[in-house]
Amino acid sequence: MTINEICVLLEANVACGNPDSKTEVREAFASDLMSDVLTLATESPLLITGLSNLQTIRTAEMSEIKVIVFARGKKVSDDMKTLAAENHITLIETGCSVFKTCGILYQAGVKPIY
Repeated sequence: MTINEICVLLEANVACGNPDSKTEVREAFASDLMSDVLTLATESPLLITGLSNLQTIRTAEMSEIKVIVFARGKKVSDDMKTLAAENHITLIETGCSVFKTCGILYQAGVKPIY
């Protein structure tokens, strides 16, 4: 699934990155606990979270996550956008809850990590 397809399904917008990117998302993981994200042993999943701060971007960088969806209407700060751009991480904002975001993406074929 592409970034644009994710945005359409979630009625979301890209806060940082290219919405027309050909990046393919096959797996996703949802968590507000960045320590759980650091335990992932998979290649570049989509991260779904409601934790909107610089630590989320740093965690994604260390975990080689290239796409983050911020749920529950959380907004991305300018500092987060700068850090994400430096690390080629796409940031998406949606008003959907974490649960609804997961359900929509799962129904569309995105696989869970666990």
